[in-house]
Amino acid sequence: MDWTIILTGIGTVIAVVASNIALISWIRSDLKSFEAEVRGWRREINKEMKDFHVRLCSIESRYHQQDMKIKTDL
Repeated sequence: MDWTIILTGIGTVIAVVASNIALISWIRSDLKSFEAEVRGWRREINKEMKDFHVRLCSIESRYHQQDMKIKTDL
């Protein structure tokens, strides 16, 4: 076998492996930044849910207070 064929094959294998490693590293770093962004969205959503729950409870308590006043007025 000719040495140029062997060296070409080895070079090709090394190039493919290196490009795959680079691609996987890039995807992982991009995924980590996306996960950080999703964590931020989750915090915002949880905050909004808590705010909504507080508003809903206050509306519900006002409704029950008015309901009790109406029943006692009869």
